[in-house]
Amino acid sequence: MSDASLAAADTVAPADLHATFVRAFADYLIGPFQIPLDQWPAFLARQAVDLGASRVAIAGGRVIAFAFAAPRPAIGRWRLAVMGALPESRGGGAAPALLDDFVDRAHAQGVQAVELECIEQNARARRLYLGRGFEVVQALHGWTAQPRGPGDAAREEALPAPVRHEVDREAAFAWLDDATRAIPNLPLQVTGPSLRAAARPLTCWRSGSAQLIFSVQGDTPIQVHSLVDPAPGQRDAQALVRALRAAWPDLAISVPALQRDDLGGEALRREGFEMQAMNQVLMVRAARP
Repeated sequence: MSDASLAAADTVAPADLHATFVRAFADYLIGPFQIPLDQWPAFLARQAVDLGASRVAIAGGRVIAFAFAAPRPAIGRWRLAVMGALPESRGGGAAPALLDDFVDRAHAQGVQAVELECIEQNARARRLYLGRGFEVVQALHGWTAQPRGPGDAAREEALPAPVRHEVDREAAFAWLDDATRAIPNLPLQVTGPSLRAAARPLTCWRSGSAQLIFSVQGDTPIQVHSLVDPAPGQRDAQALVRALRAAWPDLAISVPALQRDDLGGEALRREGFEMQAMNQVLMVRAARP
């Protein structure tokens, strides 16, 4: 990228940064990102993006690519939250340059490791990250469940009544802070720094070793934002999911592709959820030159 230079993302007008993002993801593998400009700050907050620590590539007076950083000081990592380039600028070296700069700056700040999520089926992106020393450390799946039918209700009657209690947001986030420090490779988006910026009202349930955070809005699918159960067997996670389906039997449920199988995914499977066709992988590398 001989004709491009790097600059801090917070030096670019928000409207220009947003416009580049929308164009960069217009042909995204799982569909275009339709984020209105007035929702742009909320999107960045949900991804825990620090624009001062993020960089853009500029050529010809316009932003052609970007790499947004989300520092995770609690675990000594930086997360590459979002990276993209304008379609006509791909292949010109901007993305590799931004990725190398991201890793080098993290190292200069004393960060231990850097991480990112990548759609596993996105072969081009995976080649770039693998070529820069990132390794796949965790599969992340999405799940869906349709409204329950009569057969499901009959099956539930034969199961023990689920035990759960509601906790307030700050208590739920504190629980997740502890889990983040105790469980390696917990995706940022299912933890407090991201969930604090959630636009939807959150409901937080806990049962034994498991915690579930979700939102319900009208007749749209229930959104599961975080399901974490580090106990073998995930019985408490299964109880929470069963209670969720029982409380809103007429609503579908959606779990984004951020769910680890070993922290709740198996519980979802046992409760009849279907795994989405596309999944993500969490990739990590040491933050050193």
